[in-house]
Amino acid sequence: MRTLIYLFIGILFGITMFKSEAASWFRIYEMFKFESFHMYGIIGSALVIGIIMVQAIKRFKMKSIYGETIHFQPKEKRYSRYIFGGIIFGLGWALAGACPGPMFTLVGVGYIPILIVILFSVLGTFLYGILRNKLPH
Repeated sequence: MRTLIYLFIGILFGITMFKSEAASWFRIYEMFKFESFHMYGIIGSALVIGIIMVQAIKRFKMKSIYGETIHFQPKEKRYSRYIFGGIIFGLGWALAGACPGPMFTLVGVGYIPILIVILFSVLGTFLYGILRNKLPH
């Protein structure tokens, strides 16, 4: 039953991404050229909702769908690694024209060339897993 719930939520997420044009290469291109507020509005809305939800989870001690307590792990205070990772993520996003959520949305609407981007995203994640312990902390 949970699998069907996850599937339904994923389909709803994909429809939302597509209808809001968050999966549109043109909208992403506009964003990186600072020509349109559209994507910044979507990202900003998601950020505000995320902050509100995290605070609600903490304040009301909400539990997961499995009934377990939700714990938030504190981040390391060395922000250089997050800045570096964000730059790499942003460059990949700009080059591919999609971040991870919209990549799967694009497959769902029949944009087959995005499978190349997904393949290399998985490969990059795999290589990071192999090299993680060898990278500077």
